[in-house]
Amino acid sequence: MAKGEITKTELVWSGKYNEDGTLKEVPRVNLPFQVIETINESRATREGKKGKSLSLFDIYQGKEGDTFEDGWRNKLIWGDNLLVMGSLLEKFAGKIDLIYIDPPFATGADFTFTTQIGQSGQELVKEQSAIEEKAYRDTWGAGAASFLQMIRARLVLMRDLLSESGAIYVHCDHRASHHIREVMDDVFGPANFLNHLVWMFSTRSSIKSTWKRSHNDIFLFKKNSDPVFNWNDDMVLEPLSESTIKKYRYEDENGRYRLSGRNIKGSPIRSAKDVDPSWEKTHPELVVRDYLREGKVATDCFFVDIENQASVARTGYPTQKPEELLYKLIAASSRTGALVGDFFCGSGTSLAVAEKLGRRWIGCDLSRWAIHVTRKRLLGIGNCKPFELLNLGKYERKYWIGTTFGGKKKDEQQVVVFQYIAFMLKLYSAEPLTGMQHLHGKKGKGLVHVGAVDAPVTIDEVNACVEECLAVGQKELHVLGWEWEMGMTPYIVQEAKRRGVKLLLVTIPREVMEQQAVDKGDIHFFEVAHLEVDIKPEKGRKVTVSLKDFAFPYADMIPEEVRDKIKKWSDYIDYWAIDWNFQNDTFMNGWVAYRTRKERKLPLKSDANTYEKPGKYTIMVKAVDIFGNDTSQTFDVEVK
Repeated sequence: MAKGEITKTELVWSGKYNEDGTLKEVPRVNLPFQVIETINESRATREGKKGKSLSLFDIYQGKEGDTFEDGWRNKLIWGDNLLVMGSLLEKFAGKIDLIYIDPPFATGADFTFTTQIGQSGQELVKEQSAIEEKAYRDTWGAGAASFLQMIRARLVLMRDLLSESGAIYVHCDHRASHHIREVMDDVFGPANFLNHLVWMFSTRSSIKSTWKRSHNDIFLFKKNSDPVFNWNDDMVLEPLSESTIKKYRYEDENGRYRLSGRNIKGSPIRSAKDVDPSWEKTHPELVVRDYLREGKVATDCFFVDIENQASVARTGYPTQKPEELLYKLIAASSRTGALVGDFFCGSGTSLAVAEKLGRRWIGCDLSRWAIHVTRKRLLGIGNCKPFELLNLGKYERKYWIGTTFGGKKKDEQQVVVFQYIAFMLKLYSAEPLTGMQHLHGKKGKGLVHVGAVDAPVTIDEVNACVEECLAVGQKELHVLGWEWEMGMTPYIVQEAKRRGVKLLLVTIPREVMEQQAVDKGDIHFFEVAHLEVDIKPEKGRKVTVSLKDFAFPYADMIPEEVRDKIKKWSDYIDYWAIDWNFQNDTFMNGWVAYRTRKERKLPLKSDANTYEKPGKYTIMVKAVDIFGNDTSQTFDVEVK
C-alpha cells in the first residue's frame, strides 16, 4: 500500500450480498393507502373550507399541499414500515426534513405493553402478538446478521425519503449502538456523520459487578447538505448555573450583563472578564458588554430523566422515551412547518412533540395498540391539527396473495383463488368441500365460507351461504372475512337464526400473512365483536347515542385471575367515537370519549349532536377495545 493511501473498510454480514456478489436490493413496494379515519375534523369543517383544502381523492392524486391551509393532514399509519415507506416514496421521496427512529433493541420485551382495564385501572401486561413476535424474530432471530439486514433496508428507504438538507436521529442502546453506527456509515457515508449523542438518565439498577448502565446512544447523520440546527432555541440551550448567573451583576434596557475586554491587541485589559466599570467610562472602545443568554450551547452529552412509573404521561410502553428528550432533538433540527417522520413510532412521543412544536408529521408502527395509544395521545393535545389514520388494507393483502401464491397472469388467477381458500381452510382446521357454489369447507357441524382477500364480505354473500346451508340440511355456518359490509352485525346473525341457521362471523387475523406465525401454528380466529347501541332523536334535530352492550371476543386472552375481576362489559372498551353523518367513505371523528391513565371513567352516552336540517342520516359508532381492536357498526336515524 502506497504511503498516504486510504483503505476502505466495510461491514459485511450474511445476507448483505447475493450469491453473484451484487448488493442485495431493498424491496420497494408501491401500494395505495387507505384512509380509514379522519380525526379532529368534521365533514362540515371540510366542506366549509372548499377552495382552500382538497378532497381525499385529490390528496392521493398527488395534489396535497405542504401546509395545513393547502390541504395537508398529518398521517398515522398502521403497517409494516418496509411496505409503508416503499409506498410513501412516490409522493414523499426527498420531502421529509427530519426523521427520528427508536427501533427495537435486542429484546422481545420491546413489543409488550401494559394496558389498563375499566374504571379500576387494573393493569394487564399484554405479551407481543404473533405479528410483533415475527417482527422480533426477523430483527434478532439470526443474531446480528438479521438485525443488520433489517435496519439497513429501512435506513436506505429513510435516506431516500429525506430532503437534501434533511437529518436523521437513530436511537439505540448498548446492544445495538456499535452495529447501527457501522450501518449508518454504510448507508449515509462517514462524511455525513454529525454527532454521537449520549442521553443520560437515572436508573434503579443496583448492579455491583460492573459499571451501571445509565445512558442510550443517539446517532445524527445528514443526507447531503448541511441541515437545520437551531442551537439557540430555548429548548436546546442548556441552563446556566447559579454561579454563572451571579456574574452578570449589571443591568440595562437590554438585560443583565458583565463587562469584558474586547480582546484588542495591546489593550491592557485584552480579554479580561469582569473588568472594573471605570474602564467603560475612560476607554469604552476597549470594553464590551457581555449580556446574559437564556442558556449555554448544548453539548452532545446531556441528562434528561425518564418518565417515572407514577407519571400521567406514561402510556404502558416499556420503551417509552420522555417528551423532554424529543423536544430537544426536534426543536434543534427542524423549523416550524417542517415534516418530521418516525417509522417505529411506538407510543407516539415524537409525533406528540412534533405536533406541539408546530411541525407536520408522518408516523408508522406495526402494533395496532401503538396506533391506538398514539391516537389518544394526540387527541389529548389542545388544538391538535387534523390527522388521518391509514393502512395498506386490501392492497397489502393482494400483494401478499401475489407473493405467496403467484398468479400474475390472468389464466393463473383462478388457481390462486383455490390455493388461497385451501390455505385458509387449513389454518381454520376445516376440511375442504367440493360441489358447492358458495361453501368451501366443513368444520365440525359447521359449513365454512371464506371471504375474498380484497373485498368486504357482503350481506348478500352471507345470505347466499345461508340459502345453500338450508338447501343441504345444515344448521351451522362459519363465514371467514377480512372486512365486513357496514351494518352487517348483529342484524345478519339474528336473521340467520330466525331462519334456523347458527351463524358465526369470524375475522381472519392479519397474522395469516406472516409465514413464521403460520409455521409456528400461532394463528387464532375470533368471532366478530359487535355493539348494542341506543340512538335517541330529540327535539330540535338533536340525537344522542348510548352504548348498551359490547361483545368482546378476546376474553380468553386475559388471565383468569384478571378476568374474574371484570364486572361489566364496558370495562373492555377503551375508546369510542361517532361519525354523525357517515357517507360510506372515511370515518369522520365527530364525537369521542376515551379513558386516560388519570381519568378512567368512560361516559357511555354521547353529547347531543344537532343536525342542520331534517332528514335521514347514517350514524357510525366505532369502539376500540383494551387491545386496540376496532369494532364499527352503522345505524340509520331519521331526524325531524
